[in-house]
Amino acid sequence: MEGPTDDTAVLTMRARQQRNFIATLLLSQGVPMLLHGDELGRTQQGNNNGYAQDNPITWVDWESVDQPLVEFTAALARLRRQHPTFRRRRFFDGRPVRREEGMNVPDIVWLRPDGSLMEPDDWEAGFGRAIGVFLNGNGIRERDRRGEQITDEHFAVLFNAGDEPVDFTLPDVEFAPRWDVLVDTAGERANTAAVGPGDVLRVEPKSLMVLCEHREPETEVDHSVAASLAQTATSTIDEVPGAAPHSELPR
Repeated sequence: MEGPTDDTAVLTMRARQQRNFIATLLLSQGVPMLLHGDELGRTQQGNNNGYAQDNPITWVDWESVDQPLVEFTAALARLRRQHPTFRRRRFFDGRPVRREEGMNVPDIVWLRPDGSLMEPDDWEAGFGRAIGVFLNGNGIRERDRRGEQITDEHFAVLFNAGDEPVDFTLPDVEFAPRWDVLVDTAGERANTAAVGPGDVLRVEPKSLMVLCEHREPETEVDHSVAASLAQTATSTIDEVPGAAPHSELPR
């Protein structure tokens, strides 16, 4: 549907498609070329001859900024900056990457919704509208400024460009033992519990998911004043003759 509308279904799909395009752009290899205002929800009301317009059609409407879309774009830009998997300087070559465990997985793998590998004929059979791609964090094959090998977490992106939901079966454990859903443009599964090989994720129509290899959260160090006082109090108890050791202190 084109033009102004208050139809919730239409507005929802438009917002989802905005996120699909921004995510696809920012997670693709190469330099992202984001047109000014795309991150704000800017529109030219369907006019594709902006070069001939110097009026509200091409101006940025700062009073109508879509702040949630700005935050979404910022989150994707941050994900790209933090993970060299999305900023490779070399093309993928599809060659297996050696791992200590002996299981070799290529630097990029295209996956069918059932979790199996895409075959040449699958591209002509309509699977391209629902497809997954695995990006191997050990397959970057580049070195940093200090000459150290660049590695990253593994990622998988699930795309559903169709008009119906698609159930994706996550691939074998050799790809990753657990996955975290970082992005879901349909707003259903992001930041939920980790999933594993063989688990099924339903990807809604016209949406995508970004999965990252699961990592246990690092233990947060308490550097507060209260922590210092507590340690001081414990040290004082240890210095008292006859005081019980830490393991025997009442809890």
